[in-house]
Amino acid sequence: MSNTTNDINRVTTAIIRISIKLIVCALVILILYEGISRGFAFGHAIFYEEAVDAPPGVERTVVIEEGDTVSDIADLLMDQGLITNKIAFIFQSRFYEYDTFYPGTYELNTSMTSKEILQELNTQPETQEDEET
Repeated sequence: MSNTTNDINRVTTAIIRISIKLIVCALVILILYEGISRGFAFGHAIFYEEAVDAPPGVERTVVIEEGDTVSDIADLLMDQGLITNKIAFIFQSRFYEYDTFYPGTYELNTSMTSKEILQELNTQPETQEDEET
């Protein structure tokens, strides 16, 4: 091989190495950006309680059964349109230490924040017998 061919091979190899490093750096920056953006959005959903609708909202009747888990309740609330993020609701229940949910029928509103919903579900509902006495 001639010196010219060797020089071309070295330059080409250097260009390919630099290109690969640039691509890897760009991918790392993209992944970091996405991770930070999604992490911020998730933290915002947990610590900034936002209602689904503005007042007056829509009344929804929710029935909590005996033995329902936080995940079951979050699914039910998502189906009823009372919360927007199931995982954030589960984290909020643990963070705010609302781990006791009483079975019963609840009247909730889409203008309630998730913390207000947690407080409501953590309060034992009045039964018809209680109302009659």
